[in-house]
This record gives sequence, C-alpha cells and structure tokens, in this order.
Amino acid sequence: MDRFEQVTAIKKANVYYDGKVTSRTVLFADGTKKTLGIILPGEYSFGTADKEIMEILGGSLRALLPGETEWATFGEGQTFEVPANSRFSVVADGVCDYCCSYVKE
Repeated sequence: MDRFEQVTAIKKANVYYDGKVTSRTVLFADGTKKTLGIILPGEYSFGTADKEIMEILGGSLRALLPGETEWATFGEGQTFEVPANSRFSVVADGVCDYCCSYVKE
C-alpha cells in the first residue's frame, strides 16, 4: 500500500535523538496507529510498549532485535517485527524512510 486514505494525521512530530529520528503519527478509523518517519545516520535504541512492525520504505537499516546476537539488515520493501515490552537497536548508514505499525495484542 503506497497511501493511506481517510486517516487523521497528527501535525506535531515525534522527535528523538536531537532530531536524528523523527516521525508523524497516522490514526485510522478502526483505532489502529502507524508512524511515518525518517532515521538519519547513526545508532539508536528504542523501547516498545506494543508489538511493532517496521517497514523500510527507502534506504536500509541494520537491527539488533530482542533475543538475537547478530545484526540483520533490512532494505526497501522489507519488514521486521519487534515484540511488545522489549528493546531493540538500529543502525542507519544513510537516510532511512520507514513506516511503523503498532499492534495491540
């Protein structure tokens, strides 16, 4: 899906790591939530409350997922999942464009 129809977009950005990671929240009529964001080059760590599905829209990202000992690389069109109530780390060597879906379980 390359576009979202009939959604509410939150104007205020979510800003992390001094602006090196930013996103905008998109709310759907069924109550689901996604964020659309950009990750600038660097290494970052995040915590989750809900399960997250990260879709890489442009660029690439290396991720160290919970329970893993090796970094995995994800490029445009690929996704990875992060369990609820966990932490994961990412490294971007260039600009990475992403969509994150939040899944209530």
